Amino acid sequence: MRGVNFSRHLPADKTEMESRGWHELDILLISGDAYVDHPAFGVPLLGRLLEAEGYRVGIIAQPAWKDPESFRVMGRPRLFAAISAGAMDSMVNHYTAAKKVRNNDAYTPGGHSGARPDRALIAYTAALKGAFKGLPVVIGGIEASLRRLAHYDYWQNAVRRSVLMDSKADLLVFGMGEKPLLEIASRAVEGEPLKEMLDILGTAVMVKDEPDDAVRLPPFEQVRESRHTYSEAFRLAAGENNPWSGRPLTQACGDRLLRINPPALPLTEEEMDRLYALPFTRLPHPRYSETIPAYEQIRFSITAHRGCAGGCAFCAITHHQGKTIQSRSLDSVRSEVEQLTTHPDFRGTISDVGGPSANMYGMVCSDPQARSRCRRDSCLYPRICSKLDAGDRKSAELLRTVRSIEGVRHVFVASGIRYDLLDHQQEYFEALLEHHVGGLLKIAPESVVDEVTAIMRKPGAQPLEKFLRYYYDSCRRSGKRRGVVPYLIAGHPGCTLSHMVDTALFLKKHSLRVEQVQEFTPTPGTVSTCIWHTGRDPFNGKPVHVPTDPRERRLQKALLLWHLPENRRDIETALRECGRQKDGRLLLGGNRKESGLKERSKSSGNRKRRQRKS
Repeated sequence: MRGVNFSRHLPADKTEMESRGWHELDILLISGDAYVDHPAFGVPLLGRLLEAEGYRVGIIAQPAWKDPESFRVMGRPRLFAAISAGAMDSMVNHYTAAKKVRNNDAYTPGGHSGARPDRALIAYTAALKGAFKGLPVVIGGIEASLRRLAHYDYWQNAVRRSVLMDSKADLLVFGMGEKPLLEIASRAVEGEPLKEMLDILGTAVMVKDEPDDAVRLPPFEQVRESRHTYSEAFRLAAGENNPWSGRPLTQACGDRLLRINPPALPLTEEEMDRLYALPFTRLPHPRYSETIPAYEQIRFSITAHRGCAGGCAFCAITHHQGKTIQSRSLDSVRSEVEQLTTHPDFRGTISDVGGPSANMYGMVCSDPQARSRCRRDSCLYPRICSKLDAGDRKSAELLRTVRSIEGVRHVFVASGIRYDLLDHQQEYFEALLEHHVGGLLKIAPESVVDEVTAIMRKPGAQPLEKFLRYYYDSCRRSGKRRGVVPYLIAGHPGCTLSHMVDTALFLKKHSLRVEQVQEFTPTPGTVSTCIWHTGRDPFNGKPVHVPTDPRERRLQKALLLWHLPENRRDIETALRECGRQKDGRLLLGGNRKESGLKERSKSSGNRKRRQRKS
């Protein structure tokens, strides 16, 4: 590595510290991901923000958690250490929905698996406290957000305590973390112990006394033993997610008391702009000799906003980023794209401009008073809120701005889009289809059956069919040959084999083929996972079918991949089991011989008649 300039990145070892003239860090950051100095990677973004505030910050990426020395490479930090498992919950990162070990990790050089531990926050905290006795530790990131309360853990098939208690950290930050972390650092400088910082928004902490205005959740022991109580705790917690009016939550566990403060306030446009103007190199740390798949995917992408107003039941984004859309200014985006065009590897293509849902850029609540007391977990379901400004003036202007920048030849939108906003965003969709889609448009209906989408908190079949008509009409008018690839979930709560037969028939009717099936994974903290564990919707108490049987999940996946010959036998089995043999002809072929089901039934009847005669 002789001749490589490490000084442009935040320090990752003692030599890099000393090159800056530092002999001690203020704050040590630990990440389960490789170190990529890019705003799409959370820990480096927080590191750059702390650096801009004058703190001496270092990052240890993917430390060997069984070796205390790997945590001592930059010495003991003066204030505290902050830990993130990375961009994904470590258990989701390690295991498939079938609980099989994954053989790759997109956030690790070379895509190799095994660079981070299971339950990374717990393992990293234990290692840090072993390496530095008495060191104050903050945990955060999406793993902390999803596990901040007592939660159902799919891999253990049990309800676990808050990860703050299991990790023995001093403080937990949930959400995106910028505001809480800056306040923690500021108060730590003044000498306040982390364990005594009881009132910071977006944090959880162990306390001795319950706040007067707190919402008391059922104790952990009751939540663990009773599914009904688990649902009740989930419903109570969900009602306090408003950053402006939410109340603190408390949950007892034995003789200890957990306090969860309301979420941190969303970032303003000015605060968002400041983040993306920080001096990122947009490069992996020079020590890596192998490519990092996640970086290769996003290196020339633009994050225009964060947050998602959709509130889908299975999605962790709202649980982590919140439902308020926090958008950057056009000037901020333009500046970042212009900087990208000077990159030596840039060839004129922006791979994505968006966020969790690309066409939510610029969306705001038009009534601040209503926003401050709103208790809806979705601005779009079951219908678009009348207070939501869902127009496309800003989002259409965003696309127009980016594609007009000198040096930019192609601009794609790879983030998901909410096609149920079509009536509100004609200009955006026209621009999208004219300029920003390649040969295939990827959309994520997740299901096309209204009974299932109602449980998912997603739009049903009618908005999808309307969008498909619009899309294909646009293709015909433009003379462009393009297709649609839908993302669908198998095994989601509420979905039966019969529902999946309806889905397969819908796909065939509209000539849609799924490339790969996403099998539902019960990630901690989501509505869908609560339903998976309890068998009931926590908000209305109605029972919900939960497809826990691996065989049923396999048959559901086969139906989604109806067009693959190797799935024919499983499809025939699924059709028989839900009494839908008559649909075999529509789904598998055009006549009895092609369907196989009628033919098999006929053969079986002949065999029985021969047995009676004999």
